[in-house]
Amino acid sequence: MIIQEIMIDCLRPADLSQFWADLLRCRRGVLSDRLAVVAAEPLRLSFQQVPEPKQVKNRLHLDIQVPDAVEAIARATALGAHTAGRRRLDDGGDGYVVMLDPEGNEFCFVVDNAGEWEQRTADALAGSATE
Repeated sequence: MIIQEIMIDCLRPADLSQFWADLLRCRRGVLSDRLAVVAAEPLRLSFQQVPEPKQVKNRLHLDIQVPDAVEAIARATALGAHTAGRRRLDDGGDGYVVMLDPEGNEFCFVVDNAGEWEQRTADALAGSATE
């Protein structure tokens, strides 16, 4: 089995998919008034229209690895995102910043230039077996 796509409920699929395509610098397509898709390789992000706006904190969010949080925040803000006020960056700039897309969905910019998070996750996965 493989994950085909991550589906995101939203009010305006065309607009929100445009934001994500611009942010991730990738292709997007609009399938209908109610559905749009972004080629966020290696996965697809799909945006489906729902009647209600977002109400509470996301149970799932995207972490986007970037080399520089300050630059990423400025670019995302220019595209319509907002900071959520939560950030943890060390003196070297590694850490994360919580952001909100134009419809209020949380996502994080993650900076791991020292490679510590990648190493920790690789070590954890090396010790696990798949069935």
